[in-house]
Parts: sequence; C-alpha cells; structure tokens
Amino acid sequence: MNEPRPKPFEISKKVVYAAYLRVKGNQGAAGVDGQTIEDFERDLSGNLYRIWNRMSSGSYFPPPVRAVEIPKSGGGVRVLGVPTVGDRIAQTVASMYLERRVEPLFHPDSYGYRPKRSALDAVRACRSRCWKYDWVVDLDVRKFFDTIDHELLLRAVVKHATEAWVVLYVRRWLVAPLQRPDGALEARDRGSPQGSAISPVLANLFLHYAFDTWISRTFPGVRFERYADDAVVHCVSERQAQQVRDAIAARMVECGLELHPDKTKIVYCKDANRTGSYEHEKFDFLGYTFRPRLARNKDGEYFASFSPAISDAAAKRVRKQMRSWWLPRRSDRSLSYLAQMINEVVRGWIGYYGMFRRSALYPLFRHLNEKLVRWAQGKYKRMRYSPKRARQFLKEIASRDSGLFVHWQFGAWP
Repeated sequence: MNEPRPKPFEISKKVVYAAYLRVKGNQGAAGVDGQTIEDFERDLSGNLYRIWNRMSSGSYFPPPVRAVEIPKSGGGVRVLGVPTVGDRIAQTVASMYLERRVEPLFHPDSYGYRPKRSALDAVRACRSRCWKYDWVVDLDVRKFFDTIDHELLLRAVVKHATEAWVVLYVRRWLVAPLQRPDGALEARDRGSPQGSAISPVLANLFLHYAFDTWISRTFPGVRFERYADDAVVHCVSERQAQQVRDAIAARMVECGLELHPDKTKIVYCKDANRTGSYEHEKFDFLGYTFRPRLARNKDGEYFASFSPAISDAAAKRVRKQMRSWWLPRRSDRSLSYLAQMINEVVRGWIGYYGMFRRSALYPLFRHLNEKLVRWAQGKYKRMRYSPKRARQFLKEIASRDSGLFVHWQFGAWP
C-alpha cells in the first residue's frame, strides 16, 4: 500500500480552521467569484481542505482582487481590495504565522491592528503627550497602501518569516491583479490593497522599519503614536518640529513613500499655559479633533485645555448613517422596533466617540431625537402638525423607560 506523499510545507489544519472562524467573524463582501461566506459554508470541510492542500503543496495561486471605490470625505476615492472568501482565509493563515514572529518586535507606540491595542489607546496616549509637549507633527503619508515598495517589504518578510511558504505566498498576493468594476485586470508592482487580510501585518512590518525604529534611533527623545499609516509626533519646540518633519519627509522618500504636502502640518498645542498663536492649532487623529477647549478643574474653575472630541468629519459620517435609517418614514414600525434597529450602532458611537468629551455627542443625540419626533408625527394623527406634542409624547416614554434608546440613558431625552 502506497503511503501518502508528504507535503512540501507543513501547515496546521487547525490554523486553517481558526483562520476561517476569524474571516467569518469579520464577515465582508464577496470577491470576484461572487461567493459569500454562506456559499462557502455549504461545503465547508471540502473548501477548507482545498485551501490547506494547495497551500501545503505550494500550488496555491490567489485569484484577482475585486476593486471597490469608496468616496473620501475630502473628495476623491479610496480603492479597497476585496479578496474572495477562500483567499481571505488563506491570507489569514499566513498572517497568523507571520504575526506571531513579528508582533513581539513591534514598537509599543504602534497601535493599529495589533492584539490588546486599540485606536482609543492611541488617542489616550496622544492626549497625554499633547499636555506634556507643546508641538505636534501631524503626518499624512500619501496613498500609503497603494505605494508600498514590494522589494523593501519582501526584504522585511524574508528576515522574519521562518516558514518559506509565507514568503512564497506574500510574493503572490502582492502581485495579484486588481479587477476593476468593468472586469478589466490591473497589474500591480507596488502596494498592498486595503481590505486584504494580510495587509495590516505587512503594513505594520513595513512601517516598523520605515518609521518606528528609524525615528526611535534618529530622534531618541521624540515620542509618537502610529495607527497604521496615521501618525502623530510630539516635539518640544517649533524648531524641533520642523527638523523632525523634514527628516521624516526625506526618510519616506528613501522608502518609496511621500508625505502629503498639504495634509502634513506642524500644530501648536495651545492651552491656558501656552501663549501666542500659530497657523495650525488643531489636528485630527482617528476620528477625534484635538484643539483648545474649555475645561473645568477640580475646583470648578474654567480653563483652556488642548484635548480631543469627535471630529467634524466623524460627526458628518454619523449624521449620514442616521439619514440612511429613514426613521421618519418608518411609521409602520413600533418605537421598540426602531430602538432594536439602531441601538447597537449608537452604542458603538458612544463607546468610541464618547470616550473623550462625551458632551460633544449631544448635538448628534438631539439630531437623532428630532428624527424620532418626526417619526411620531407620521405615526399618530393627533401629532401630525404638532412637533411639540410629539416631543412631549417621547419625553413621557423616556421618563418611564430611559433605557429604551441607548442615548436616552445619558440624559439625552427628546
């Protein structure tokens, strides 16, 4: 009886299954083959076996990545790459192997896509350092994910990946073509599409060498927070900030990248103890705007503090999602149905944007309440021409059941 031939690469079937669970948990759209996660699960064991078998034998070749254009708030579009479900699982397998090699090496001030670290951790660290340091360099790398240098990235992967198959498949994923909406295939010799499962760890690995270790070595006293390609650097003086900005710009060019000339800026962290003025006295970071704000100390006295609150861009996105619910037109639905429909999303907003200066969310809560008022006017004839009566109706419900809507629990009654 013939023994089964050993595979060239040893890949754990348990890791393949764990990768599937991670992809399932993240959901996501279908790739170029149109296959959803539900479709994939109709023959789950067979599909997972095929991925494991092909990866273990070295015969796995990624299909094209579906290109999806997402409008940017400031104009233009951002191109996201959507791999197939099977390819997302394969990428996750490789990222899990690579991640456990490089994660212990990453800088403590790198926060993006890392276990036990979050964007709020980065915002919290940034707030603390803005109180300590007077100046900030707000960095914006132009089209980072589209312009990553493949040769430099692979050099880093080879250095840390002890499994040869990880290097093999990273090479293949980097050059897998993008399929445009019209079906045209676009070859790639730079970049790693946002939206792919392997991109986060590859981006962190690239910037670990291009930025984190470099700035720690070149400017050992300078602190920073980085979340993927979004970074803030703290400086003690305007002169140091200019020096650091210019050095970073030169470093990015060395690594095949470019700082955005209009979006990268030096910011003065003005507060009650920092006199004078400067061209830029605010910046955005991870959905928060840092700027001088009125605060109150433990003695009840007011003073100017440089601190974060939800940014205008983030608030605009929140209002856009509220409009997409069409609450005033759902008069055929009950109030409890509306609460069940929106509470999870609103709870997420409060959990993230309400972590710092929650009071900045109250205009959004009022906006949401007005939509509920208009719902009540459409629901009940006696309130149709009386928003005052509809508002009083909702206030009475809120007084009896303040937990019906998440935002009501924070005193944001109609």
